[in-house]
Amino acid sequence: MVSVATPPAGSVWNTMASVIAAEVRKAGGPRLVVQPYGGNAQMMQAVNDALAEYSLNDINDMITALTGTGEYSAPMPNLRVVARVNPFPVGLFVRADSGMTRVSDLAGKRVPAGWEQFPLNRPLVSALLEADGISYDEVVGVPMPELIRAADALVSGMTDAAFFAVGGPKVAEVAASVGGVRYLEVASDEAALAAVRKHRPTYYFSEVTPAPVRVGIEKPMMMLTWDNVLVAGAHVPDEQVKALLTAIFDSRDAIMAAYPPLAALNVETAYVDYPGVEYHPGAVAFFGERGVARIPAN
Repeated sequence: MVSVATPPAGSVWNTMASVIAAEVRKAGGPRLVVQPYGGNAQMMQAVNDALAEYSLNDINDMITALTGTGEYSAPMPNLRVVARVNPFPVGLFVRADSGMTRVSDLAGKRVPAGWEQFPLNRPLVSALLEADGISYDEVVGVPMPELIRAADALVSGMTDAAFFAVGGPKVAEVAASVGGVRYLEVASDEAALAAVRKHRPTYYFSEVTPAPVRVGIEKPMMMLTWDNVLVAGAHVPDEQVKALLTAIFDSRDAIMAAYPPLAALNVETAYVDYPGVEYHPGAVAFFGERGVARIPAN
């Protein structure tokens, strides 16, 4: 039995990990137990300190945790990439009746800030605001500890916007509570890309189209995106990592059926050459045996 560190229940990573764990178990792979933590820093600390075997995280946050930069005060040298899981479009959303359509419409509005338990949102929300020509200095920052509380604040009227990944169960819950939500459009030209990459090196933009699971997406739109990666601790045995990857990719169809946002899970695009990180030796062996070459990052 091995653990996967995630954010609290209701977050996309928690949902993804729960689906993967269930399907891996059915396929006879390692028995994964999903262990919620308060936020990304606690997740990475648990994996680095061998209190958990795996986690799902933004590759940018994994890089900053590894190097002890950004929101991390000390390096976490025991983190290893296992595989790219999927692209992860994220954004700021508002009530559907708010009249706001763009991120820049939030100037003077109440926006979650602080993110003490989920510090990766500090660069993320800053990047979103600056891509569309405003900054945290031009909104009213409302201190929020983490994602779920910030989403609840939109329902209660404490804030005018919330932040979440597209397809998150919490977004659907908020929409049902307030009569609908809308993700805000953001600029995605070269200037916007340069603005977001001042915060993290592998942010990019991708097009997201409407789908039943993508609550709040009303039309095709470009969104700030990162790659989700499966992270392991250096202490995890190579054979266990290989067994987990085998079970995941051999169960891809079942995983996708259980949770459509994981439709991008693909062994051919899972071995990405991210800057400054090491792959777990078990993952290197797995991709070598499958004949999968490392591909450039976006």
